[in-house]
Amino acid sequence: MTDQIREMIEKNDVVLYMKGTKTMPQCGFSSRVAGVLNFMGVDFVDVNVLADEGVRQGIKEFSDWPTIPQLYVKGEFVGGCDIVTEMTLSGELDQLFDAKGVAYDKDAADKIREANA
Repeated sequence: MTDQIREMIEKNDVVLYMKGTKTMPQCGFSSRVAGVLNFMGVDFVDVNVLADEGVRQGIKEFSDWPTIPQLYVKGEFVGGCDIVTEMTLSGELDQLFDAKGVAYDKDAADKIREANA
């Protein structure tokens, strides 16, 4: 399972391990992170951990992080819902995307911050 997970996050720029899918999230935390990425226009791969118990356990062991969702950018573990939310509001997520060469809508990111100011 570790090899499958490693291959997925190495082959794709942005991967979100989540409960459900980007169009049909199955929990509030997954919904929030997918919503941020969708709103910012980030092209990402969603992996539904509910579809495969091996993946659900495997990703927790792979990252040594106990919760879902888990966001990976260019092979690097970023964090879960709280961390992604904080990074979005502080502008750190924009900086990470800029540094890693990931396309996103800067205006949309600014709108999220304005709405939460």
